[in-house]
Amino acid sequence: MPPSDAATPGRRPRATMKDVAALARVGTKTVSRVINAEPNVSAATAERVWSAVRALDYHVDLQAGSLRRASGRTRTLGLLLSSIDNPFASAISRAVEDAALPREVSVFASSLDDDAQREEAAVGAFLRRRVDGLILTTMSRSAAYLLPTIQRGTPVVFVDREPVGIDADVVTSDNRAGARRAARHLAAHGHRRIVALIDRLDIQTATERRDGFVEGLTSADSVRATIIDGLHDSEGAERALGELLAGEDPPTAVFGGQNLITVGALRALRARGLQRSVALVGFDDVPLGDLLEPGVTVIRQHPQRIGAIAADRVFARIDGDDSAPVRIVVPTELIARGSGEIIAPR
Repeated sequence: MPPSDAATPGRRPRATMKDVAALARVGTKTVSRVINAEPNVSAATAERVWSAVRALDYHVDLQAGSLRRASGRTRTLGLLLSSIDNPFASAISRAVEDAALPREVSVFASSLDDDAQREEAAVGAFLRRRVDGLILTTMSRSAAYLLPTIQRGTPVVFVDREPVGIDADVVTSDNRAGARRAARHLAAHGHRRIVALIDRLDIQTATERRDGFVEGLTSADSVRATIIDGLHDSEGAERALGELLAGEDPPTAVFGGQNLITVGALRALRARGLQRSVALVGFDDVPLGDLLEPGVTVIRQHPQRIGAIAADRVFARIDGDDSAPVRIVVPTELIARGSGEIIAPR
């Protein structure tokens, strides 16, 4: 069986330290010194080495040679999610781990925190460990920086958000359709003053949910929708809704654009004793949402299914599937528990 770095039609082999040394016109020991920040290397030589590293898209192999398999695989995956402490992301992580366990594959997981620079740093760290595949939530304006990685044969599957600038497998929820359904649900219960609390619009899913919410109200008569975006946590959502509720013409219904925002909305309503008079539908489930009174009506995503499908895709690619990239949309569902079924006051 040929090693993983052997040339394969349509794929560019991974650069080696020898390749870097040849391009920089130095020895491999000098390359090692530069990469490891050791002394006694001139600035000019170091710059030539780093230029060669960038030109060849070289990644330091942190896997000890004795640990590498004859196939060239490391039995590892890199998993990058929005934030591991978010229940949605942690459910995806668990599903990927469950799929990897029977294969004796370890999963390196990291949080994106919706920061493009952190994304690229995490991906670089995964690649230096020679992971066999990547499952990524992206924040970058363009994921084209991953093209060399894919050309070298490292599979990349995107979850939750669709990448820009690259054609790859992606597994998402039907964000737009789910938000559209939430808006129609509130309008159907007589609400005409509805506020949508939305995440940062540089996050793809937030834009999709905002647009879906607006679409859902186009056929409703006399609806006045207020959209507040740029909210990223429960505290900000609580403050924003609290200000509206204290106004002269407060909303009678609320759409929470993601689970942390919904938690903030719940706190604002309960602090004012309005949880039984102001309707609420949240996108994505919230912990213990079914145990509150009233229960929290949500557009439920299926992160376990998203994670399982993403893992299936990346392992299929690792095993040699070279078919065209696929886009898989996992449907959401409206779970009516009471808060979204409150009738608007006359």
